[in-house]
Amino acid sequence: MVPIRTETLVVSQPTIRRAHDFDAKRDAKALHKACKGMGTDEKAIIEILSNCSSDQRQQVKQQYKAMYGKDLEEVLKGELSGNFEKTALALLDQPWEYNARELRKAMKGAGTDEAVLIEILCTQINQQIISIKDAYKRIFDRDLESDVKSETRGSFRKILLSVLQANRDQEIKINENLAQNDAKDLYEAGEGRWGTDELAFNDVLAKRNYMQLRATFEAYKQLTGKDIEDSIKSETSGDLEKAYLTLVRCSRDCQAYFATCLYDAMKGAGTDEETLIRIVVTRAEIDLQTIKEKFQQMYNKSLAEAIQSDTSGDFKKLLIALLH
Repeated sequence: MVPIRTETLVVSQPTIRRAHDFDAKRDAKALHKACKGMGTDEKAIIEILSNCSSDQRQQVKQQYKAMYGKDLEEVLKGELSGNFEKTALALLDQPWEYNARELRKAMKGAGTDEAVLIEILCTQINQQIISIKDAYKRIFDRDLESDVKSETRGSFRKILLSVLQANRDQEIKINENLAQNDAKDLYEAGEGRWGTDELAFNDVLAKRNYMQLRATFEAYKQLTGKDIEDSIKSETSGDLEKAYLTLVRCSRDCQAYFATCLYDAMKGAGTDEETLIRIVVTRAEIDLQTIKEKFQQMYNKSLAEAIQSDTSGDFKKLLIALLH
């Protein structure tokens, strides 16, 4: 009998939920009023976009088009600017559509933004990957896997393509024997040989459920005396290292991973607004409340305080509204 244990997943909390008193027609009218005449009522736009769910915003878009014969996105593009405009437009997409757009932006033109590919692709569950691939095909009439294949190289390409298969086990059961075997395979593929056999790492990191991976990392520590992250750092480098570490950190604590990304986006000189927008918008209906709590625990200040001090204007107001 193979020993199996089960664990209870911590329930992650969103900050944005479906509005109970939602009225798409009322919101469409209010947005039309906010954008017509001299000047724009940014406060009204922030209030509407931050107080309903992504599905409800889709209804507002449809209602706006039906009532005024214009696309709401185009109207907001004409009225808003800068990071406030980018965030408002991001909110008018479903999260998987927005992620698909971000992936396309990361790969088109000269050079590829590998950090964006890692942050999006290595942090999603199966259904999110499938939805992103479908949205990418629908919006751009292109195949996401083909684009990743042509824009990346070597072992880094292989791990991204493994993740894109969306074959991760979705159980929350832990098979102790499998954890021991996987730990041994990872050791023999990395620390225990000259050079690294990435195929073994890809197979384990892209296919096992998160609870199983945690058990494997425990077994790895007992077997080798080293944390899996330290082994990855000593055996790999560059984008491959970053991808592996992201997969490990997400399996251990996905909300802590995103809290770290948000902190890094705001520390030092200059702010990485693109990352702020992407995480706040796409995680708002998944686990942003939990990410906020992790941020507070890890950095001894609230995410709202950090955003207050590192952003400005209506962009800041909209991000803060999405946190509540």
